[in-house]
Amino acid sequence: MSRLWSRLGARTAAVALLSVGVAGGFYLGEDRETQQQGLTAQVGLEVDRADLAYQRERQAAHRVKFAKQRAAEYEAKLRAAQAAKEAAERARKAKAAAASRKAEREAAERKAAEKPKPYDGPIPASCAEYSGNRKVGCAMMIDAGFGIAEFPCLEKLWTKESGWNHKASNSSSGAYGIPQALPGSKMGTVADDWRTNPATQIKWGLGYIKGRYDTPCGAWGYFQSNGHY
Repeated sequence: MSRLWSRLGARTAAVALLSVGVAGGFYLGEDRETQQQGLTAQVGLEVDRADLAYQRERQAAHRVKFAKQRAAEYEAKLRAAQAAKEAAERARKAKAAAASRKAEREAAERKAAEKPKPYDGPIPASCAEYSGNRKVGCAMMIDAGFGIAEFPCLEKLWTKESGWNHKASNSSSGAYGIPQALPGSKMGTVADDWRTNPATQIKWGLGYIKGRYDTPCGAWGYFQSNGHY
């Protein structure tokens, strides 16, 4: 509205100037037509000036509007970039947490696998004086058909070999387990849990002794003479 009034004001001033000039010319006796033409040209000049000022104001307003629009777009991009960064960070933390849970679960599974599985067979009264893997070995030896008199030989043999430790490993030879099977994977013929189950190792060891030395005392005698069996 102010711009419109500016233009109207310029035109009104120009018309007023023309009227005054005409009146002055009439009283001064000058050429009316010539005077009229000069004033008309002056009025046109003033109008052009008003139009030019108006156009400059419009251009300035347009530049301000464009600058504001660009600023708003830039702020929107910054917000979008920040949102994407935060989403990526959340995804990274979620992935790390999932990996941590998986590692903990696998560690728990490995620990459970390493834990000796209990022997659930009968334990004869003659084996009651022993404990742990020795008690299991005594019971399984009798179940395999050997007399209780054979167990002192077996106890000494595997004490020398592994201390009855089902996780005993010889890094130089690769022998493993209570009977020190070489390689340890031989005991896989009994069961897949040969790395962790004392009963699996003892069963394989008793079979090996029976097939090669007939009895635990036969194996112990050979060990005493040769340092291995």
